[in-house]
Amino acid sequence: MYHGTGIYSIPEASRLIGVPTRDIRRWLFGYHYRKTAGDAASRVDMPPLWEHELAREEFDEDVIGFRDLIELRFIREFTRHGVAMPVIRRCLVAASELFGVSHPMSLPRFRTDGRTIYAEAVSEEMQDNSLIDLKSRQSVFKEIIKPSLYEGIVYDEEQRHANRWYPVGMKSPIVIDPSRQFGAPIVEQTGTSTSTLYASYLAEGADPKALAITARVYEVPPKAVDAAIRFEQDLKRIVH
Repeated sequence: MYHGTGIYSIPEASRLIGVPTRDIRRWLFGYHYRKTAGDAASRVDMPPLWEHELAREEFDEDVIGFRDLIELRFIREFTRHGVAMPVIRRCLVAASELFGVSHPMSLPRFRTDGRTIYAEAVSEEMQDNSLIDLKSRQSVFKEIIKPSLYEGIVYDEEQRHANRWYPVGMKSPIVIDPSRQFGAPIVEQTGTSTSTLYASYLAEGADPKALAITARVYEVPPKAVDAAIRFEQDLKRIVH
């Protein structure tokens, strides 16, 4: 039923893209705040940035899909560069309408058309604050949407959806493919999850001998096991 969608818990998504779980929940599940502390009438409800892929399904915990995961990487970059959430929301709405998709920022077209969309979104924000320097804000877009942000992403034939992601680059054997292992990071050649290989490596002593044993037991090339170990170790260094 979920073939090609991928299933990620919020902690798993946080681990893979380096975004705190709190931010993911706010972006994809919405939140509220009060303009005046203690005043229920001043409550403001903020909707999700978009309806995530599994929003209409029932799970025991909050989960999202592969396209949500890829799109969140782009939202992450916008926020890291200090772009205000109202601008991000306007960008998403305008791009979704222009491209006719629900997850527009991760598309190749956004690299070019997104510049205009972003400029228009910033211009709207200027109506509320005339002191904003539009030129300097527009230059931020180039810093955000850099070629490296798209590296490792493979799209379908129509270039309308991302369907695979090589998180360490195309030359790495590690791939995140929503049609395999529910989207868990795997060694592409064998389909073995990186978390399984890493757990085996640790259980065997976390040394060169342990790597060799893991490679033999799971019938995975040693170089691929090494790549899986390094991938998992890098993920654990991310502080949320």
